[in-house]
Formats: sequence, structure tokens, C-alpha cells
Amino acid sequence: MILLSSFKNFQKKKIAQLIDPDKLVESKLRLQIQAAEKAKVDYIFMGGSLISNNGIDLSMKIIKELTNIPVIIFPGNVTHLHDDADAVLFLSLISGRNPDLLIGNHIHVATTLKRKGIETIPTGYMLIESGKITSAQYMSNTLPIPHEKPDIAVATAVAGELLGLKAIYMDAGSGADKTISENMIQQVKSNIDIPLIIGGGIRTAETAVNIAKAGADIIVVGNAAEDNPELIIEISERIHNI
Repeated sequence: MILLSSFKNFQKKKIAQLIDPDKLVESKLRLQIQAAEKAKVDYIFMGGSLISNNGIDLSMKIIKELTNIPVIIFPGNVTHLHDDADAVLFLSLISGRNPDLLIGNHIHVATTLKRKGIETIPTGYMLIESGKITSAQYMSNTLPIPHEKPDIAVATAVAGELLGLKAIYMDAGSGADKTISENMIQQVKSNIDIPLIIGGGIRTAETAVNIAKAGADIIVVGNAAEDNPELIIEISERIHNI
């Protein structure tokens, strides 16, 4: 479990760039990946709420052509798999009460993942309220954890860890109006002993640094790097120097 082992290395903060195949524009994607390579990004997360087969196939082809950065599928549903992926976040939406996203969809895809030998990283996925309804919230048909309720976030993350999940991913969602609070991040991180991934609404290097210092082990940057590929270079440099 090569990538899972790298997740567990808390000695160094890590940066992941989120690529959404739903928004595929080949010229823009090439610029993003070239910037990610220059920035020495640790992981590329590939995911979105819909994703067409052509979008994921072409995105993967371009990424693998331009970089050796590990590509980890961040699935929106059971069809979001690719043989060339280095791993998949095997997400359980522990902040919601939708049984399909807690275990149901996993049953449909489990034997396929086992047969293909794709590395899986069992991950507790937690949606956090961000000031607006996000695609993840709408598509999952679940309520996010309230922004000002760190106690609920702590209890949920600890439950995920006790169930045997290997990472916690707290997400404000794509295009979030506000990031997850530093207070919530700090409280969750101080109560778990597994990697904490934070994403959603991170638009500046300063925000990324503050989130990392609050306790995030892996910072995920998406929309901001789509609009300004060079931003990932600044963020990555500052995160890796913490």
C-alpha cells in the first residue's frame, strides 16, 4: 500500500491538486499539470460530481503524458474508476445518512477494485457547510455538518477512525464561499491519529498555510488552480516549507 504509507507520513505537509474532468479543456489542463509538475505537487486527485467516460479517459491520458505525480481517483460515484489510476479514495460519506454512500455503492465496486488490484485508501468523507449548497451536497442528498459545530465534526471523525478508516477528508465543497474553520480543523486533528485532508474554498497561499498550521496534513486545491495555474506553485512552495 505505497500511497497509503505516504499518507501516514506526518513529517511533511502535502499538497494535492484536484482535477475535475467535468471541466475538461485540454489546453487548460496541460497548463495545470505543467504547473503541478513544476510545483512538485504530491498528489493529483481526479474527481467531480458527474464525469463522462471521455472526460476521465482524456484527462488521465494527458496527466500521465506530462507527469509521474500519483493520480488518485476522488470518486463521485461507482463509475469513476480508471485502470491507470495509482489509487482510489474509497470514500464513505460519514457526515451524512445516505446508506448508498456509507456502504451501498462500495459493495457494487468492491470486487472490481480487488480484481484490478487498484490500491484503495479507506477514507471517511465529511461535508462541512460552506455558505452555499455545493455540488457534492446536492448530488449526495445529505446535509453537511454545520460550519460552527466542531464538536459534531470531532465525534464524526473519531467514529470514522474507530471504524478502521485510514484517513479523514473534510470538504467544504467545490467553489465554497468559506473554508473550513481553523478551529474545527484543530479540534478534529487533535482527536485523531490518522491523516487529515482538507479541501474546499482554498484560493490563496495564505489560506492554505493557515489550514496546514491548524492541523491539515494534506491540502487540496481545485478551482483556484484552474483559474490561475501558477497559484499552485506558490501554495506548494509555502506548504512544503512548513
